[in-house]
Amino acid sequence: MAKYGEQYAAWKRGEPVRRGGGELETEVADRAAPVVLRHAAALGENGTLVVVSHGGTIRTTIGRLLGLEAGSWESLGGLSNCCWSVLGEGARGWRLLEHNAGTLPEPVLGDDD
Repeated sequence: MAKYGEQYAAWKRGEPVRRGGGELETEVADRAAPVVLRHAAALGENGTLVVVSHGGTIRTTIGRLLGLEAGSWESLGGLSNCCWSVLGEGARGWRLLEHNAGTLPEPVLGDDD
């Protein structure tokens, strides 16, 4: 608080902050979302893209892909260590299907198991 007290207070008010001199959340999304979109566009039909990053980068990228205003990205909540989110493309854009998930579904057993 002694070193970054004003930045913390501005962040709590919902103002854009360069925490410790780093990027704004919008700048992170500006950098990350196009990379995700480029790789998603290169997928084959029913392809899956896995993106691994820090929780803040994931949250801002999800917010951008969903078309949320930057001030609303915090409402997505944090992403816990080793957890994931699942997005899918719908008829009107990206949809958030799962967020901060941490357990794998039960395996589907086929006739050969």
